[in-house]
Amino acid sequence: MTKLECLQILNTPDESLGELIENAYSLRTKYKGNRVSVQLLTNVRSGNCTQNCAYCAQSRDSEAPIEKYRSVSDEKLYGDNDLVSEFNLSRHCIGLSGMGFTDREIEELAERIAHMKKSGTHICCSIGFLTEHQARVLKAAGLDRINHNLNTSRRFYPEICSTHTYERRIQNIQMLQRVGFEICCGGIIGMGESKEDVVDMLLDLVAINPESVPINFLLPVKGTRLAERDISGLTFEYCIKILCLARLLLPKSDIRCAAGREVYFKGHEKELFKVVDSIFASGYLTEGGQGLNETFKTIENAGFTWFVESTDK
Repeated sequence: MTKLECLQILNTPDESLGELIENAYSLRTKYKGNRVSVQLLTNVRSGNCTQNCAYCAQSRDSEAPIEKYRSVSDEKLYGDNDLVSEFNLSRHCIGLSGMGFTDREIEELAERIAHMKKSGTHICCSIGFLTEHQARVLKAAGLDRINHNLNTSRRFYPEICSTHTYERRIQNIQMLQRVGFEICCGGIIGMGESKEDVVDMLLDLVAINPESVPINFLLPVKGTRLAERDISGLTFEYCIKILCLARLLLPKSDIRCAAGREVYFKGHEKELFKVVDSIFASGYLTEGGQGLNETFKTIENAGFTWFVESTDK
């Protein structure tokens, strides 16, 4: 699909939206059936990040009143892992603020991952930049997948972060793929980017071909540089067009509606689940979200089922 064709999809007249959703639904059904994968996210290390990402409450420049800690307790981490098993969720996602880690910190994380893997949990970790040695240590411990988002286009990236480059993100992802990790890679919509930027990011994701594509819709956080960002353009119609384009471009990947689901798609869950096959429950690192039981009811009321993936990976 060309860039022009992608832009035409984002410019689909609202009166033709139903047809676009049905086209995406046919691919969603073909490759993902009628099931919705539910993920639980645990913030393992919060705040004190050295990077200046404009959207993030954990950024070095953020004044957001968040809880900060170097390492979450074993009780919390392992308790969440037990919830993943108890509720038959598809995956346990863990996030660590920061972009660089010592070998000792990685070894300690690897020990915790190995402990959680004893229950058969499929684990994804968002952990910034790793050396190849560190990546192999985590792989040996059983880590299945690593999240490293592009966040936006190469052109727009300097507008949201100046402490590292877009190219460094690309290089990190390529290294992780060589080591053998599944890749979770997506972006954030609503930071001031153009439609062309959205398309450029999605076309770069096609080249990466990640197993999972999380699309976040900006929730402006007080204390961050984007706290006053105008999000009036994030209508349901525009947001669902972006998700449809992601599905059309990456039909075999998990297309996840991540942050903003409960805000921008409220009352439109049936249309949403026709396009996406993956969501989070119980919050997004520093922001709250719909609880597990409420999430299950939302999925079922929309006519879909939630599921657990095979744990023999």
